[in-house]
Amino acid sequence: MDHASPARPSADGPNRDALQAIAAALPPDTLLREEADLARYSRDWSGDHFGMPLAVARPRSTEEVAHIMRLCSAHRIGVVPQGGLTGLVGAAVPEDRAELVLSLERMRAVRLVSPVDFTMIVEAGCVLEDAKRAAEAEDCILPLTFGAQGSCRIGGNIATNAGGFNVLHYGMTRELVMGLEVVLADGRIWNGLKRLRKDNRGYDLKQLFIGSEGTLGVITAASLKLFPKPQQVETALVALPTVDAAMRMYAHARRSCSDLVTAFELLLRPCLDVSLRDDPTLTDPLERAYPVYALIELSCGAGIELRAVLENALASAEMIEDGVIATSEAQALRLWRLRETMVETQGAGEPYLRTDVSLPISSIPDFLAEILPLLAERFPDTRALAYGHVGDGNIHLNVLPPRGMEHDARHDLLYAAQDVIFDTLDRYDGSISAEHGIGRLKQKDFLKRVDPVALAMAREIKQAIDPGQILSMGRILPHAAPHRS
Repeated sequence: MDHASPARPSADGPNRDALQAIAAALPPDTLLREEADLARYSRDWSGDHFGMPLAVARPRSTEEVAHIMRLCSAHRIGVVPQGGLTGLVGAAVPEDRAELVLSLERMRAVRLVSPVDFTMIVEAGCVLEDAKRAAEAEDCILPLTFGAQGSCRIGGNIATNAGGFNVLHYGMTRELVMGLEVVLADGRIWNGLKRLRKDNRGYDLKQLFIGSEGTLGVITAASLKLFPKPQQVETALVALPTVDAAMRMYAHARRSCSDLVTAFELLLRPCLDVSLRDDPTLTDPLERAYPVYALIELSCGAGIELRAVLENALASAEMIEDGVIATSEAQALRLWRLRETMVETQGAGEPYLRTDVSLPISSIPDFLAEILPLLAERFPDTRALAYGHVGDGNIHLNVLPPRGMEHDARHDLLYAAQDVIFDTLDRYDGSISAEHGIGRLKQKDFLKRVDPVALAMAREIKQAIDPGQILSMGRILPHAAPHRS
């Protein structure tokens, strides 16, 4: 959905002296100010959010980040930390001409990989795929896995508490972070890069910054948990008559596979239709179409006949109508392409509604049974796609408007559809954001639903850590006046 900030003052006037001071204090190529250089920092992956930066700072070290923050704090310049710009809620896109982008793209070093501790320390600008390769070189895995891993960066993953395909087995990003290095708004550096699995000394401060979307500090490095690299991976796609049957299949798989299930993805038939339409190299995996599919992945080390575990689980699942087990890595990748192609192409280049709701796993069948007919009735010209990471209760329910629809009419339709989805979700005690965050796009809906005490505590935390109110203002929480001491 579209989100555009109003025009704000340019780098002329009071900001000019501040930017000159920043440029003078740093290496010559650290601060970008020419419009041609700023454009690629102005829009996120969704394409729906735009804002030209006041300038872009590209530090190479934590000390340079600290220096930039001290100067911005002194001159009261708003700052937006930025990673790979793969977000979907506008959190990392600057307000037009009003905020300095602090890009972590140059801070991409892997500082340490320890296969004995099963930990690694990486800088915030490290691309997730590069971090995963570094872990694999030591016979380990960093289990964060999602479609944008070739361009998203570790700092952004942590700042948004990213999810992905393997949350069922390994947890959200929050569960993988052992320690953080963070630069605060006033330029102080907090070194919390611990590699301890047990440390009960007071408040766990790193949790404040995980999922904070850049509003409390600039994450510059992280200590992350690693796991032994699986020696066996088995993948299957099964067909089911209903979403309820898919939920029963999920419970059956968890129980019959000794908790070796690392992914369990729900796909309704319209999702496969999109992938088959948009990727001519893909073919329908089964002899005929079915209403519902589950993509299941198991993994483990040696000593277990994993294929036999999967085959026995499928053979004993009375709810399955058909299915296929990948017999090679290439076939497994093709099954995953059925899931990933649809995500990449569903909008056909035009804006559409993306939601990432979550709810109790047992409520998913009733929620979809209620919301899909309701969307079809209220918005008959649209197409709804439902898919998700069933093991963590996360459903992506997206609404595609008619192609070529006029901008304002499309905008109104998508917001109306979102209201219907969120209002229905409220009755199931669900969340409007399972993994994308709040940013600016979902702020109004977040504030409508947040517990008043939780909101008051959040405001107090923000005020305590960023009293000058310069970091990612207007994300999650509304703009607030700076504290005057």
